[in-house]
Amino acid sequence: MESHRTDHPVTRASLVVALALLLGTPLRAQSNAAATLDSARARLAKLDGSMAVPGLDSAVEVRRDRWGVPHIYARTQHDLFLAQGWVAAQDRLWQMEMWRRVGEGRLAEVLGASAVERDRFARLLRYRGDMAAEWRSYAPDARAIVHDFVQGVNAYIREVHDRPPIEFTLLGIAPEEWTDAVPLQRMAALAMTGNALSEIERARLVAAVGAARAAELWPTTPRRALDPAPGLDLTGIDESSLGAARDAYGGLAFTRIEGSNNWVVSGTRSASGKPLLANDPHRGITLPSLRYLTHLVAPGWNVIGGGEPALPGVAGGHNDRVGFGFTIVGMDQQDVYVEELVPCSSGIANAGSRCYRTDGEARPVQRVVDTIRVRGESPRIVVLEFTRHGPVVSVDSLRHRAFALRFVGSEPGTAGYLAQLSLDRARDWSSFRAAAERWKLPTENLVYADVDGNIGWIAAGLSPVRSWPGLLPVPGDGRYEWRGFLRIDDLPQSFNPRDGIIVTANNDIRPPGYANQLNYDWAPPYRSDRIRSVLDSGWRFTVGDFERLQHDEISLPAQALVPMLLRAASRRGDLERPEIRALSSWNDVMSATDAAPLLFESWLSGLGHRVSSIRAGSAAGALRAGEGPSTIIPFLQQPSPELGARPEQSRDSLLLAAFDDAVRALTRQFGPIGPSWAWGSVHRASFPHPIARAFDLTAVPRGGDGNTVNATGGLGFSQTHGASYRVIIDFADFDASVATNVPGQSGQPGSEYYGNLLPLWADGRYFPLPFSRAAVEGATAHVLTLAPAPMVGIASPPRPSR
Repeated sequence: MESHRTDHPVTRASLVVALALLLGTPLRAQSNAAATLDSARARLAKLDGSMAVPGLDSAVEVRRDRWGVPHIYARTQHDLFLAQGWVAAQDRLWQMEMWRRVGEGRLAEVLGASAVERDRFARLLRYRGDMAAEWRSYAPDARAIVHDFVQGVNAYIREVHDRPPIEFTLLGIAPEEWTDAVPLQRMAALAMTGNALSEIERARLVAAVGAARAAELWPTTPRRALDPAPGLDLTGIDESSLGAARDAYGGLAFTRIEGSNNWVVSGTRSASGKPLLANDPHRGITLPSLRYLTHLVAPGWNVIGGGEPALPGVAGGHNDRVGFGFTIVGMDQQDVYVEELVPCSSGIANAGSRCYRTDGEARPVQRVVDTIRVRGESPRIVVLEFTRHGPVVSVDSLRHRAFALRFVGSEPGTAGYLAQLSLDRARDWSSFRAAAERWKLPTENLVYADVDGNIGWIAAGLSPVRSWPGLLPVPGDGRYEWRGFLRIDDLPQSFNPRDGIIVTANNDIRPPGYANQLNYDWAPPYRSDRIRSVLDSGWRFTVGDFERLQHDEISLPAQALVPMLLRAASRRGDLERPEIRALSSWNDVMSATDAAPLLFESWLSGLGHRVSSIRAGSAAGALRAGEGPSTIIPFLQQPSPELGARPEQSRDSLLLAAFDDAVRALTRQFGPIGPSWAWGSVHRASFPHPIARAFDLTAVPRGGDGNTVNATGGLGFSQTHGASYRVIIDFADFDASVATNVPGQSGQPGSEYYGNLLPLWADGRYFPLPFSRAAVEGATAHVLTLAPAPMVGIASPPRPSR
């Protein structure tokens, strides 16, 4: 069974996708488009001149380059991060507001009753542990940096409170000031840890066909037998067992989408003799973009790259010595516990209480009463329940059991990406490795290079130590408890490998002989294999070569599957069919302008369904993601006995029947094969604004698919996930580095930077990422000076000690 992950997780749909799904079409504004856009333009952030900003100690210079990237120059760290908060809010305040509400469980105030359960789950997931340990985990000065960033956000909110970005007006709300706890939310990283979903899926499959057959249908890597906990009844466990947790993944729950790529080569493989590093982390393709590029310069800071607008610092990019990129590892950071509900003894019983059995005794389920305000309705009183293993996400009253979700997010230091505050200041491999030790969530393949010519990699994250595989739900009776976490020395890593190449693409990254348990589900190796084959070609690479490789659309599954089809067609005498000829002359490139990719994708989809039906029979519906090429190819290359007494003939019949189905379906939709069959005519990336159609951007045709390096997968034939942000870092000359971000740096409709990067992205082109002061000045389009101003009428909150 395939498991494609996003670096948002995997999945995980981004904030704006989730918001769009929650809002639905009826709430998209229907007002006059021109008037709506004019109103939006009247609220655009000021990019030139000067502005007074309460809380600053000295003036800060903000230079926005021609592509909308802010380069922020400050005299102190305090001023730098206060300015970063202000500038991010200038460009993305509405997006940041929704991000905050998602994390705090306050969407229902805006969206109404449809968001209540989602809000309840966000409140269940809130960190409730030791706050001193929480702050200490990210960086010694993390609390001070977050405080300064939040104060910058709040200063901008006060500046525009009476005339905020247009979305606030359309929704009838006002922006609210942040607390320092906002960047500590756990919801943002949850969807990049989908192991609980896999446990539920496997439990359904085991209940349908038994453990032995389930292990054959959905094999693990490394191979591992499924061993359901003795006495645990898996019947009745399904998606509903996760309650609102399943909705926290947006519209992509239980659908594995391709993840991210990064690679780095040493100077022995580059034209310049210095390392080159490439990274394209994948999440939802949304409007506004999930990613936000910024350049932060102050004493102790000079870092540029992409992150998320609601967080201080940079997640992937470089400073003046070290560069870094990331892809999801996919460590198993979740477990589903089935708690046996039992009557409470008289000594602990109280109104509304439940008890559960663990360690041979009945313990009370801990309860927290909370209030969720709901738009258009009275507030709702909700009860949040917790066992020793974590929040109770659902209750099966019929079977007297509750489902609790154990998630590393309850541990200190697990706010997604906030450990970037340490990573941004790494000076060498030793300090980079120390920063990676702080990186707990999401789990990331952090690749590294430096100006001295070193390259490296570490699979960073908080990985629980278990005495069981973690592949199925387990009882909460005390037999299945975590035994701490892997140490930094126990995690896969490499420094200056002999061949001068490091590649990760959500694939199985365990070195030979690696014994620790990380995960059993990885992305198929197609992207990583293709990248490594190119890098190992003996070529001396340039930035331009890496640009082309990031957009490589060679399909390795097509290389394996199409020849099988052509042989079958030859035996049937069908080689002259125009559809067969289209595939026989195809170069296996998933080009947007060709018909063959559309024909291949349609055929592959039908083939997958047929293979699943043969392998799983009536249980095929439980084989959620078992239709991908990594299942199909081995099943057909060495025809399985499951195909019958004459497996080769049955294989040919299967291949041709699925192909005939695909041709009929495409002909009904597009007519006979011709220009209308171009892959990009249906394989498109759309950019709908969640609130108003007036702010939509034009959809663009796309090449590639979910298995190409230019990974462009999604639901149906659309691209819904992929690389919104790409960066290629040249360690011979940082000013020669390049990047992309789609559709633009600004989330404000009407801004010159709202959709300006979409044409570049659609054409596979990049913009320069200037780093030196001279290069920044040469690329500057706007200069804004942020000047200190008294906080009149506002009590200045004390700064946390550094």
